[in-house]
Amino acid sequence: MTGTSQSPTGLAPGATTGAIFFDTSVLLAGLIDFGESSVASIALLDRVADGEIQRPQTAWHCCLELFSVATRLPEEYRLTILDAQRVLAEEILARFAVLDLPPERRAPLFAEAVSDGVAGGRIYDAQIGAVAVAAGARILVTGNRRHFVPLLRRGLRVLTADELLAELAESANP
Repeated sequence: MTGTSQSPTGLAPGATTGAIFFDTSVLLAGLIDFGESSVASIALLDRVADGEIQRPQTAWHCCLELFSVATRLPEEYRLTILDAQRVLAEEILARFAVLDLPPERRAPLFAEAVSDGVAGGRIYDAQIGAVAVAAGARILVTGNRRHFVPLLRRGLRVLTADELLAELAESANP
């Protein structure tokens, strides 16, 4: 033990590199202002842009999903395909470690899905969670916590954007 204190996020102060994994829901709400529901996600992505959260992680699938959803939202929120491409390049690909599931983890994903009772479209969240676990993430931040509950048994904390933002603020002001 080196005497380094742990923050409520389970991270040593300032040690956020590669430990936080962002789901599509937080990326989308952080890049497109939906009003009150986007406040915490925008604040987190501002921390990424300012370097306070260094090299967070996300899945390649989240990038695809972000592009898909952002370009088909209701007109008042919808991004053009050019704007979606630019946002992905400048805000995600330039600042995040964008990861995919290693080939050796693909077959076990389905066994875990069966064990967890995952069916239908929830397999996509299971895949995103498996990428986070394989990448060694310690926290997955999402707007859909219940979709990621099985990750708790695999040692990954699942927080909302509001919860992570509160924990980061608390760790900055002990």
